[in-house]
Amino acid sequence: MKALLTEFDAADPIDAIITWVDGNAPDHRATRARFMAQSGGPLGENARNPHRWEQSDEIYFCLRSIHHHAPWVRYIWLLVEGAGPDLDCLPEALRAKVRIARHSEVFGEYAAVLPTFNSLAIESMMWRIEGLSERFLYFNDDVFLTAPLAPQDMFEGESPVLRGAWRDYAALADDSAARDDPALFNHFMQINAARLADVAPGRVFAAAHVVHPMRRSVMQTLFETHRAAFEANISHRFRDLSQFLPQGLHNHHCIGAGLAMLRQQTEHLHIKSGQGAGNAPALTRGLLLAEAMAGVRFLCVNDLPQLEALVPDARALIDRVTGGRAG
Repeated sequence: MKALLTEFDAADPIDAIITWVDGNAPDHRATRARFMAQSGGPLGENARNPHRWEQSDEIYFCLRSIHHHAPWVRYIWLLVEGAGPDLDCLPEALRAKVRIARHSEVFGEYAAVLPTFNSLAIESMMWRIEGLSERFLYFNDDVFLTAPLAPQDMFEGESPVLRGAWRDYAALADDSAARDDPALFNHFMQINAARLADVAPGRVFAAAHVVHPMRRSVMQTLFETHRAAFEANISHRFRDLSQFLPQGLHNHHCIGAGLAMLRQQTEHLHIKSGQGAGNAPALTRGLLLAEAMAGVRFLCVNDLPQLEALVPDARALIDRVTGGRAG
């Protein structure tokens, strides 16, 4: 059995990045509305849906889960626009690991594209955090660890361990009508990333909704090689179908260069927005029970308030598997 380290490796540490925004804050809503009005054209559903920026305190589950299940992580970087979340409710040992990085710092000379309300733009630049480790883990704030995780589960040496599956998106890539379906937006971002790595849509490695292990030097090389594409990616303040998924480009580059290890989608649970609506809330709740979570290491909950409306004790169930408030 793999040993689970309890302290980070000072010689070769691994950090985590969580991107976070309080889209409920009045100033954020006002600024967002102002730039939407200045967009100069219609915005797609994925660009304007306020759900993209809502926060329901998922960040605390995410932070506690890292501290509890991956204590070997050195720093947890919160990449934010303004003030970060209130951390006073967290254990002191966890607060000591948290570092705040701001959009203005990582965008640097590209400050003209700020403020941005586009996760794809932020993901394009997050590797530029000053002091970030070479190997790092990227979390959305709605992704949580639900079981002990060893460094070797995420990196085999310097090689990121990628979880996902090969998909044939050839027909989708040529389907103009599909481009209007917000549920397929991520597929097109994966297709665009693969094409940038000279990979055809017929064989795209689609990453699962889990934690993404990444290499800082790989992202820097890709940025320098595809600078124009990155500059175009960050130029969109709101999501746009012309963009690519940065971690998708990273993954395809690593696979093509023989720098990645691949895993199947067997260790994660993804509860999508709307899942369980209708006649199946009990089935959805059952997914979070101990026996169902036994083989799960990663949990993604896209819409916690919606899940909580169906499963009133959802937060308590998530709290249990992520380490709880005592973690």
